[in-house]
Amino acid sequence: MTRSELSQYLSEFLQVAKYKDYAPNGLQVEGREQIATIVTGVSACQALIDKAIELNADAILVHHGFFWKGEPQVITGMKQRRIKALLSQDINLYGYHLPLDGHPKLGNNAELARRLDITGAESLEGVAQGLVWQGRLDKPMSAKAFSARLAQVLNREALHIGDEEGEIQTLAWCSGGAQDYIDIASDLGVDAFISGEVSERTYHSAIELGVHYFAAGHHATERYGIQALGEHLASEFGLTHHFVDIDNPV
Repeated sequence: MTRSELSQYLSEFLQVAKYKDYAPNGLQVEGREQIATIVTGVSACQALIDKAIELNADAILVHHGFFWKGEPQVITGMKQRRIKALLSQDINLYGYHLPLDGHPKLGNNAELARRLDITGAESLEGVAQGLVWQGRLDKPMSAKAFSARLAQVLNREALHIGDEEGEIQTLAWCSGGAQDYIDIASDLGVDAFISGEVSERTYHSAIELGVHYFAAGHHATERYGIQALGEHLASEFGLTHHFVDIDNPV
């Protein structure tokens, strides 16, 4: 498929216009016109770009791309090296941030629900751009047992704030750096809230609100949406797809 065909398809499929975001969603660095091989990964770091070059990729699709609001606008240092590598190899870079968090079928939050066996999963429309989801476990379990499930699914130990013997059945979650949405979780009356990161203030909020909090890793909670998107594109358009998971403990 062509570069413009992929851009148009993803813009419509991911409902890009629906979101007010912190970085441009879509084609961020232009490369060759024809696209047959794609690489997906969480962040457009140098290691991912180098691996894409090794795999002869025509395009890289990431959740965390370039040109974030508030970052320096000059292209120097680390950013220059990354962009130079893309341009020198004529590789397209596509970035999709909030649209990939919120997609109802293969977004980061939808994938978390599927992998954690959360039933009745749905996003809260009109709240935080629909990025906070809620659902429930088929059977209640202890916080300790749920921590073990998170570790098994995400291949990363989660930080748990709360009584490990406390019972959990209803949950809310938002992938990435969404720890401050714990207030929304409290208003929903759920037993637990899952996100990627944790702040000093999160501890006090969780204790005082009586909500179990699980910080499961920014990278870990946002690993599966971009992978699912690549698999979808490969199935839909016959593209060769490689998901490259650059290890990140944060």
